[in-house]
Amino acid sequence: MSETCTHDCSTCGANCSSREKKSREDFQEAGNPSSHVKKVIAVVSGKGGVGKSMVTSMLACAMTRRGKSAAIMDADITGPSIPRAFGIQERAAGVEEGIIPAQSRTGVSIMSMNLLLDDPTDPVVWRGPIIGGVVQQFWKEVYWGDVDYMFVDMPPGTGDVPLTVFQSLPVNGIVVVTSPQELVGVIVEKALKMAELMEIPVLGVVENMSWFECPDCGKRHFIYGRSRLEEVAAAHGVKATARLPIDPAIPQAADAGDIEGIETNMLDEVLTAIENA
Repeated sequence: MSETCTHDCSTCGANCSSREKKSREDFQEAGNPSSHVKKVIAVVSGKGGVGKSMVTSMLACAMTRRGKSAAIMDADITGPSIPRAFGIQERAAGVEEGIIPAQSRTGVSIMSMNLLLDDPTDPVVWRGPIIGGVVQQFWKEVYWGDVDYMFVDMPPGTGDVPLTVFQSLPVNGIVVVTSPQELVGVIVEKALKMAELMEIPVLGVVENMSWFECPDCGKRHFIYGRSRLEEVAAAHGVKATARLPIDPAIPQAADAGDIEGIETNMLDEVLTAIENA
């Protein structure tokens, strides 16, 4: 142990005996005292552009259709897109218990940086530690109420915010979103290995843009190459998988603020794994 040790292992890279005694729970932040969140599910990806926010939204909507209360914490602070997918434009308000999350028309509670900005197109030009602090505030200061499943829409990669979420929130498991490209598969391995390093179970892997079905002949075309989904999932002991096609109706619905109008049974296996976590 260094003579200048502050006993805060979250800011230290030294491999000493003090670190070995600490578990992930030692770094977790207490949630909002007026809220009760039963399960926290982080939705992650190794890189951007694979549809992670879309999958997060669809998982939350599907849970509400199963009769569960769902919430989304948009932890992608510099690139928030969740409010747009749900057609939410009003700013967040506050009460004595904390900040009130927005409510979608089907009852999904949503908190996003865009709900705090005067203009949602204003950029958030902050360094990592400040962004991580905002994520912690979303957990501690937002009045979530009673929530069965909170889905955390993470920024891509394995940087500051994913580390903050994994350490500060009681994450019950993660869902990894990927696409069929070989390069994406290599990057996804990093996200999976980070989850293993943090001792958080991987509950499911969702492969987006898996195929395109020709509207004329009905034949499936694998535009980005053949899937490696089973191979990647098996290598990490993940049993629940899902494939989503390239379907223009889904991004069109998100752009129109009507993601709740998209219903599919393709995520059922992953949803069941989340319920059993």
